[in-house]
Amino acid sequence: MKLRIHSFETLGAHDGPGLRTVVFFQGCPIKCFYCHNPDMIATKGGIDYSVQEIVAFCKKYKLYHGEKGGVTLSGGEPLMQAEGALDLIRGLKKEGFNVCLDTSGAVLLTDAVKRVLNEIDIVLFDIKHTDADKYFEITGQPIENMLKMLDYIKTISKTFYVRQVIVPNLTDDEKQIKKLKKLAEGAKKVELLPYHTLGAEKWKKLGMEYKLKGISPPSEDVMKRLNSI
Repeated sequence: MKLRIHSFETLGAHDGPGLRTVVFFQGCPIKCFYCHNPDMIATKGGIDYSVQEIVAFCKKYKLYHGEKGGVTLSGGEPLMQAEGALDLIRGLKKEGFNVCLDTSGAVLLTDAVKRVLNEIDIVLFDIKHTDADKYFEITGQPIENMLKMLDYIKTISKTFYVRQVIVPNLTDDEKQIKKLKKLAEGAKKVELLPYHTLGAEKWKKLGMEYKLKGISPPSEDVMKRLNSI
C-alpha cells in the first residue's frame, strides 16, 4: 500500500516525547486559517511512498531517538489515510519504534480509524476550539466528529496529550481555556502552543488569503496566565 506523504522531519523536538522522526501526511479535511502547513491541506501533491520505504527512512535516525523518542505521524491529517497509516504503525512497531499520532480528530470515527487509535502508542489531540460556533468558524467542520473521537480515546484508555494553538482574540480567553481543561480530563499532558506567523508566507506563495494579517503572537504574560489555569 502506498501512502501520500508531503515530507519528513528528522529531529522533531515538539511532536511527542523525546526526539522524533516526523512523517507529514498530505491532505487535511479542514482548513484552519492559522495553519502553518497550508501546503499539506490539498489531497493532491506529495509523493507516494510504500510502508517499507518509510520504515527504512525512519530506521536511519533511530539512534538519535534515545529511550523516549520515536516516530510521529503528522500532517495534514494521517487519519485521512487510515488503512495505510495502520500498516505503517504496525511496520514501525515491529522495528521497536514508539509511534505517536498527531490529529485534529476532524474525520469520521470509522472502523479503520478506531483500529489506528487502538494500535498507536500516544495520541497528540489538537482541539481547535471548545465552542461549537468558533470551532466551525476555524475549521469549516462541525465539532461533533472531534468530540466523538476524544470520547473514544478516553473509552479505550489511550495515552493522549491535548494541544491547542493560542490565537489572540480567538482562543485566548479564560472561559475557553477552562472548557479546554474540562475536555482534557484524563490527558497525560496539556500543551498550549502560542500562535506564530511562520506560515503566513506559505499562504501568500500558494495564492491563498491569510486571514490573520496584523495579528501578533500572544505575549509571555498571556501564555503564563493561561497555563496557570
